[in-house]
Amino acid sequence: MDLSIVIVNYRTYELTRDTVNSILKYSYPFNYEIIVVDNASGDDSLARLRDYFKDNVKFIESSENRGFAAGNNHALRQVNSDYVLLLNSDTVVWENTLENIYSYMEKHKDVGACGCRVRLENGELDKACKRTFPNVKNSFFRLFHIPNKSSDDNYNLTDLPDDEVYEIDCLTGAFMFIRKEALDKAGLLDETFFMYGEDIDLCYRIKEAGWKIVYYGKSSITHLKGASSKKQKSKLIYEFYHAMYIYYNKHHANESSFIVNIVVYLGMGVLCILKLFLNLFKKRV
Repeated sequence: MDLSIVIVNYRTYELTRDTVNSILKYSYPFNYEIIVVDNASGDDSLARLRDYFKDNVKFIESSENRGFAAGNNHALRQVNSDYVLLLNSDTVVWENTLENIYSYMEKHKDVGACGCRVRLENGELDKACKRTFPNVKNSFFRLFHIPNKSSDDNYNLTDLPDDEVYEIDCLTGAFMFIRKEALDKAGLLDETFFMYGEDIDLCYRIKEAGWKIVYYGKSSITHLKGASSKKQKSKLIYEFYHAMYIYYNKHHANESSFIVNIVVYLGMGVLCILKLFLNLFKKRV
């Protein structure tokens, strides 16, 4: 098998259906499989997807929802393809995107993972698709919304063009086209992350293993990110800051002083509490 496409479904029948259909509508110069992991949805979405796609999709049913990383790992432990694509269930794949990135990866054997230009529903760039690794300094500027023109601390690489191809640090988990050999060396997704952060952590480990991470801005997908509600669930806010804590503690705490660590942990805690408090006053749309 050339490519295994892994999609995690959690109570998103319509979105998952449309994502899979956006892949199936095109033909490709390689063989592939689509694996949908149902993360213990507890509704009828899995049954409806099975009925809709019949034998065109492989399904894995998880007995419990242990998060996005664990859901993907259910499939990753079973695949034996040359490449793996981690794809969000709320995306639409554009024509030629998979073909172009597959061709690029075939020609550049030193690239461990590749992402594409990810557009939001309004056409704007999803800034998470091309990033540097977070550190104390750039995280401070970003979390407190402080303008920063330094290219050394430009977390979202806004100084680089959106439609070109170049090496970066980090992709978004919404679309990660990964060489299986690189994944085998770096290891599976860290299931300590329930949601958020697992993509950054995996990119960090892929680069540590000696592979390049590339942003391929000549091809696109659409990410229907945050389309359902302006009001976030409290659990999602908590998981976002918890993921920050896990990542920092795993990759940076040992190289930072005790004082810096205390300041970072306190900052994360205060911001999390503040966001949870402000979220109480947001109205659903």
